[in-house]
Amino acid sequence: MRNPAPAHGGAVLEVSPLSGRAGIRVSGEIGVATRPSWEEALAGLARRHADVSYVELSRVGFVDVAGVSALAVTAMNLPGGRVVVEYPPPQLSRVLALFWPALPGIEVAPR
Repeated sequence: MRNPAPAHGGAVLEVSPLSGRAGIRVSGEIGVATRPSWEEALAGLARRHADVSYVELSRVGFVDVAGVSALAVTAMNLPGGRVVVEYPPPQLSRVLALFWPALPGIEVAPR
């Protein structure tokens, strides 16, 4: 996983593995400046995916539409199982409901 590093514009995204279960913990902002790191983290999550993968976002203050889209596309492309998103910022649930209202490969646990 990547160490926290400021992206262009000072935005930071930190990704680390979850302890005791398959998934990642993310901190910072998910936007244009940090999108490459976010997409790299999601690609790694997909490579290691078995049945259920967790994405813990309690320390994410902002995620843009493209960041939500990358998450949705990752979930859609998994061979089976699901991605459980825990403690997302409010805009993530709203964007998923707007563009992917019935996406079966993703489950959002409220903040």
